[in-house]
Amino acid sequence: MWLKPVVLRDADLTKRLSAETTVAWCREAILAAHRGELLAPPRAHADLGDGRFAFTAGRLVGRWYGYRSYDTLPTETGEQTVVVHSEQSGRVEGVAVGKEIGPMRTGAIGGVAADALAAPEASTMGIVGCGPQAWMQLWAINAVRTLSGVSVFCRDPETRRRFAANASERYGLEVRAADSAEAAVSGAQIVVLATSSGTPVVDTGAIDGSAYVSTLGPKQIGRAEFDDSLARRAGLIVTDSLPQLRAYDPPFVLRDTEHEKRIVSLGSVLAGDTQPRPGTLFCSVGLAGTEAYLVARLLGL
Repeated sequence: MWLKPVVLRDADLTKRLSAETTVAWCREAILAAHRGELLAPPRAHADLGDGRFAFTAGRLVGRWYGYRSYDTLPTETGEQTVVVHSEQSGRVEGVAVGKEIGPMRTGAIGGVAADALAAPEASTMGIVGCGPQAWMQLWAINAVRTLSGVSVFCRDPETRRRFAANASERYGLEVRAADSAEAAVSGAQIVVLATSSGTPVVDTGAIDGSAYVSTLGPKQIGRAEFDDSLARRAGLIVTDSLPQLRAYDPPFVLRDTEHEKRIVSLGSVLAGDTQPRPGTLFCSVGLAGTEAYLVARLLGL
């Protein structure tokens, strides 16, 4: 008898995936990848002329396999599909459709990283960027850290004012709209760069030497929201996916520099194989299979 796959839409995901749960499950996925249980190759692309179709695939050995697909065509942005198959039968068990799962998973990986890499006492946060990714970083990090204050900056004054007001109301935090990127990060113990900028967005000198820094935006040679001065200040450089970092085309911004050999996986830190250090730089690149992992967990696979 044919069984209809479960279809999850944005409303289902936001109802069933709290920040705490999403962070916990992404932590599981990162550790599973470190142990070789979650196979997570770099993303693949198909050229479609005006844009590309992208796929990130993953397999939890013995349990399930699946993929996420999304496009870069000039259409409605953010739409994506996640499909999960049973490894035993090959049957499609579930499908997630909509805009939410990508940002939720990216935010949750940021929450895992901040919890593991920021100083235990870190409670102040500076954000550069006011888009969905910036919002989801706050969503996740607030779930793992007791934040005493947040500053945010983006170029449009009304957008950053609205971000600060909405975040203050939702999380009961003191969230301040800063007048510059440097003002947003000054004194912050947790710094998040979440922009689409192809050029550096903040003067590294404004960031405290012991602060944890996460970068989510462009990070390829010729197009990056930070430069190697951020790497020079870092006691440790970490990423969620070394294979994805190495597969960038154009190459990762630190490729063939003295800093490249210093990069370690977040999984190695979670497993205790690498010890956190002050001033850690986290380069979020998107561990493949994590969206499928979340859907599979919701399905009980």
